[in-house]
Amino acid sequence: MLDFEQIAKECKLFDETDAAVNNISALDDEYSKEDLVLIYNYILSVSQNPDILMNVIRLADRFRFKSTMSVLLDLLLMKYDNINSDEKFVNVRSMCAKAIANYKDTDAVTPLLYCLNNKVEHYRVRLACADALGKIGDKYAVAPLIEVVKDESEKSVYLRESAASALGLLGDMRAIDPLVSILETKQGLMNKFTFLKERVIEALAKLRLDDNERVYHALKASLCDDSKQVRINAIEALMESSHPKAEETIKTCLQDKDEEVQKNALIALYNIVGKDILDEVLSLPIYQQSLKDEAKALMEEYE
Repeated sequence: MLDFEQIAKECKLFDETDAAVNNISALDDEYSKEDLVLIYNYILSVSQNPDILMNVIRLADRFRFKSTMSVLLDLLLMKYDNINSDEKFVNVRSMCAKAIANYKDTDAVTPLLYCLNNKVEHYRVRLACADALGKIGDKYAVAPLIEVVKDESEKSVYLRESAASALGLLGDMRAIDPLVSILETKQGLMNKFTFLKERVIEALAKLRLDDNERVYHALKASLCDDSKQVRINAIEALMESSHPKAEETIKTCLQDKDEEVQKNALIALYNIVGKDILDEVLSLPIYQQSLKDEAKALMEEYE
């Protein structure tokens, strides 16, 4: 039977951090996988040192025993009286959420939602929980994530970005309207939310809404966005769709003001129609020389 207190003493668990981290890592040479899990669970339950906790979370993630997930959830929720939610534990709890996501276990959804919906919670913890919910893939998380995406009073736009990405991973059609609504918001009001729009477009691309006219028009309008990355994402989303007007819509971007956008449009069209678009770009004088050079390079690469 394992003597946890003796192991803690030998590892200098409550002494020097660097020594403890190294000693815990060295336990691999002495114990079986099953015993290591028990030791990790014990350390996660008693340690108050963020460096030690983060190291043990990484070590335990190699095995992913469900008993460890339970301990990680307790740590995420800060149920231990001897650990508070100070800034120094934010990274620990965020790492807990990331490790929990790796279990793909729906039992974790409710605790993750609890943290996500707690507006006084640190935004980085909430962000990690949103990411975890997307990776776990439980449809129960869809409605709460939609509420986060829609919440214009949410102080952290990063959280809304993560929620949008999670909705793309979940692939639930209920996300369509709130995601498209963000793209339909007037340009002047959305300049500071460029990254949110990027994540929204990426999520819509994952939903593969080939026959949804509202989505198509939102993506088409995004091709005029001030942000070149938003325009590039919209090109990629249109390429992934099978909308009958995708080709002609992307084609307008071959004369975009930005060369990178032009090149992305060319690559997208090449993926859709093949070599014909390269011949067209090379033969017509309306296209810039830089785009012709890209067309020539593509032709040489794939011939």
